[in-house]
Amino acid sequence: MTTRDYHLTLKDVGGHQPEYLETIFSLANGHFGVRANDPISGNPISGTLINGFYETAPITYGEGGFGYAKLHQTIVNLADLRHLSISTLNGHPFTTSKRLAADLNLNTGVLTEQYQASSQQGETIQLTVESVIGQNRDSFWAIRYTLAADNYAGPLVVSKSIAVPAAAEEIASADPRKTRMAGIPDCKTDFTAPNTQRYQIQTKASQLAVTLHLQMATPGGSLLNYRVDLSDGQPHALDYQAYVGVVSRHNTIDPIVPVLAASLEELEDDNREFWGKIWRHSEVSVGGNPELDLAIHYNIFQLNQSAGRDGRTDIPAKGLSGSGYEGHYLWDTEMYMLPYFIYTHPQMARQLLQYRYQVLPQARDRAREMGVAHGALFAWRTINGEEASAYYPAGTAQYHIDADIAYAVGKYYDVTGDWDFISQCGFEMVLETARFWVDFGAWHQLDAKTKRFEFLTVTGPDEYTALVNNNYYTNRMAKHNLELVVKLAAELAKHDPNRLMAFNVTPADLEHFQDIADHIYLPYSQQYQINAQDDSFLSKPRWPEDRMAPDNFPLLLHYHPLTIYRYQIAKQADTMLADYLFPQDLTHDQLEREYDYYEQVTTHDSSLSRSIFSILAARLGDTEKAYRYFMDTARMDLVDLQKNTADGLHLANLGGSWLALVAGFSGFYVDHGVVHISNHLPQELTALTYRLTVGKSVLQVDLKPDETHVQLISGPSVHIDVNGQAETLMAVTAPTD
Repeated sequence: MTTRDYHLTLKDVGGHQPEYLETIFSLANGHFGVRANDPISGNPISGTLINGFYETAPITYGEGGFGYAKLHQTIVNLADLRHLSISTLNGHPFTTSKRLAADLNLNTGVLTEQYQASSQQGETIQLTVESVIGQNRDSFWAIRYTLAADNYAGPLVVSKSIAVPAAAEEIASADPRKTRMAGIPDCKTDFTAPNTQRYQIQTKASQLAVTLHLQMATPGGSLLNYRVDLSDGQPHALDYQAYVGVVSRHNTIDPIVPVLAASLEELEDDNREFWGKIWRHSEVSVGGNPELDLAIHYNIFQLNQSAGRDGRTDIPAKGLSGSGYEGHYLWDTEMYMLPYFIYTHPQMARQLLQYRYQVLPQARDRAREMGVAHGALFAWRTINGEEASAYYPAGTAQYHIDADIAYAVGKYYDVTGDWDFISQCGFEMVLETARFWVDFGAWHQLDAKTKRFEFLTVTGPDEYTALVNNNYYTNRMAKHNLELVVKLAAELAKHDPNRLMAFNVTPADLEHFQDIADHIYLPYSQQYQINAQDDSFLSKPRWPEDRMAPDNFPLLLHYHPLTIYRYQIAKQADTMLADYLFPQDLTHDQLEREYDYYEQVTTHDSSLSRSIFSILAARLGDTEKAYRYFMDTARMDLVDLQKNTADGLHLANLGGSWLALVAGFSGFYVDHGVVHISNHLPQELTALTYRLTVGKSVLQVDLKPDETHVQLISGPSVHIDVNGQAETLMAVTAPTD
């Protein structure tokens, strides 16, 4: 499978607003990200975002209550590394510029841009900007500015330094997705040489520290006063490099590092190696629609740029492309993004799950705070593991995050067979979340012989329906959580019985877990013959037709939550998400009924919604509808469908677009070690080819309208089922990365 040369340019995007383009062309590596702001004009909310580097501030409630989240956690917009000051020798600064072109090479990670810079006197010069961020060498970033004459061709003075970020005005908006500013940190800087600056940053409340280094790599360079003369008609290139240190607590010494260890050319080589491996394991090719083919590559590119790789950080909801959602980690990772990494780069998936294990102590504390005596409750929105959601009906009440994390642990183990992770971390997470469900739920005695286990006053994925009893998705996921702990305990008893005993798990506990799982209530409507979203949803009136105008969406920005809660209206896939995750639970006919019903009452105000509806439409054989939903998913940010890409990319949707291709159009899933493929390729596409990893085996799947082929690229034998026909692909030995 050959990867062609993929480039994203200005003609491929839905707008040219500066803030939007800053997001689209952002570069990141899981450790830090740099928005592609105009290097001359700048932007108050532009700059550098470090994964896990946040500030806290008290949450102010008009009327607070016990257990409310206490502190905001907001990712800090740090100094702008791209800014360059240019002036003529007689003091005319170039203060405005126009972006003429941009090219993001998805194979090398190099961003190349063209600008025309202007002074107030009407003087103009041409500026070419090349930048690249280290991937394997993930503390480094490099940029090259090439200055050339335009209507001005004379001497210039160039200055570049890391400056204390200015206090940006808080964006007044009721939209929780928008950028919010953290307080200005304490900063101090010194120049250890004419070409080298050290910049130390310490947050005031969260007590975090990081050191940045900036160096001009051009021979004889001076950061603050470098002379360039364009009179000779030749372009002049200036090279700079930055080093972004590791986030630490105050009083931790950050060593001085040789920034010159990574030139632009060296980081380009680093990127070629990194992206070459990424595409070899997760290449996707879509035939019949070049725009779609490019969009999918862009989505995968940004997914890999955004994922924390150190076991201490996760994937912010907006990645490292913007500070929307305050840089928080949500359930998005486990349910929408982690599957991509599990099936293509399992080591990165393990690191993401490792982050959840690191914050397990905070989750235990949160469960106690919420009145649950045993187990752990993971925070709905967080960076440091503590709850940061100020609106508990659509935050803390989404207890399903516990089961989402447990589901992800189980899926990771099923696919990779990584017993070491289960033994060291995974089992404990599944056990603690299972213990939470046991104490959180309640038995309901229906009659002398019949009882069921219920979960009351919860919120499911649909945030337009809050604080209800027996949300179907929550109950089904909790059931899986309890079944999973029993399964893993049995394996742990075989592998390491002493370790199982160390967790204080008895056979009676496991029997109790299984008994509860067997009796968890899954609401079902006899009237409609469908799974009911919760005990009350189907009895509510439908959302009024006169409020369905496009200007009224998203509803959360136009109506009080209590208004929305009174109606049968869904923000996103809820019961349908459970149908996707557990296809064995219902027949084709029931899925068809549920799809028809819930589609009518779903607004898709959440970017997480359309991918699930696309997958299920494909499963039902409605490839036209699957393709329509998928197109909105695949190009969501490239056309700014949600109208807020300026605040950062929709990372969960990027993961969802991969899922829609793989689980939707190719019907991929793994059940009891067997890889299942069903061809649901829509007529708009001529072909679909992708690679993924199951266990230690790398597979390539090729779909055409009347042809389905699965090839084992490397690894041990794999049992597959293609369009209902079972076969075994024999082991193949091939070079591995």
